[in-house]
Amino acid sequence: MKGHNLQVPTNLISLTTQMILKVQPVTRACLQQWKERAQKIPDPELRRQATASIEAKTFHCEGGSLYGLLAGRSYKDAIHFIVAYQTISDYLDNLCDRSTSQDPEDFRALHESMLQTLTPEAPLTAYYRFRREQDDGGYLAALVQTCRDALGRLSNYPLGAAVVRELASVYIDLQVHKHVRKDERVPRLQAWFAEHEKNLPPMAWYEFAACAGSTLGIFCIVSQLFNQETSAARVGKIKNAYFPWVQGLHILLDYLIDQEEDLNGMDLNFCSYYENNEQLCCRLCHFYNQAQASVANLPDAKFHHLITRGLLGIYLADHKVSRQKDVRAISKKLLRLGGSEAFFLYWHCWVYRRL
Repeated sequence: MKGHNLQVPTNLISLTTQMILKVQPVTRACLQQWKERAQKIPDPELRRQATASIEAKTFHCEGGSLYGLLAGRSYKDAIHFIVAYQTISDYLDNLCDRSTSQDPEDFRALHESMLQTLTPEAPLTAYYRFRREQDDGGYLAALVQTCRDALGRLSNYPLGAAVVRELASVYIDLQVHKHVRKDERVPRLQAWFAEHEKNLPPMAWYEFAACAGSTLGIFCIVSQLFNQETSAARVGKIKNAYFPWVQGLHILLDYLIDQEEDLNGMDLNFCSYYENNEQLCCRLCHFYNQAQASVANLPDAKFHHLITRGLLGIYLADHKVSRQKDVRAISKKLLRLGGSEAFFLYWHCWVYRRL
């Protein structure tokens, strides 16, 4: 497994080339496999949410799979993990967003799968035990097992196991708190933030929630662990770089472009808690600058800088941006901040999505 980092892209040409030739074919093959499996789920509601999550959120897996390049020659193993883990995330998000229950116990039971994925020795539990719909034909358990199989080929996984489980735990807490009854959501999220605030840089409760809602730190650490030279200290540096700033930027951009959609659907949107668009834009720029500064001391820093600029490209090239005047204005400022590489990635994503 030596020499893994020799293949990590450090410029736009190598990144886009490897994305097209290596990452996308493996990602699409994995997604097709899971889509076919989802279409066979016996329960109609579970089948509907599983297939919808893949069809609507393919770009989550495509973007996350870029971290597989950190695994060098083991990139396929890393991508198999990333796609399966992100598919779990998107599927459960759909189940909770459009749930037949608003029971926090139900949401936590479903998300046990995400911790068991990262704890290969743990027994599997009955994830659907608090809801009517239960028969998924083994779909969620198969996703969990695929992730475990990938981690089983990772001899130094113990170096990062505690850290990825820590990131997964705050992700799960967020999913539970934000999907309960509407009148309980904000009080629960604020109380949860109060438990963590002393360990965070200055930020609002809704910004912390955004930082918790990303899977990028987990993907980065797992992929990095395929490099035998990775140490526990390096894992810690990645965690501190990605949480809170890179993950916060990631999810705030996601909420930025979903504002109109969430308003119409009366769904929780963290960007709606800013006082005005000027404050929202200012804080997004702050998160971007802090994200870029936080990855500067990581190994393969150029790769991480590209990924951070790529977040701007992936989200701001979405069709939803053009329909929202205020979002378009913020997007222009962010792209100027990201510079020529962000513009290049933006146009690449814009053309790719429209083709």
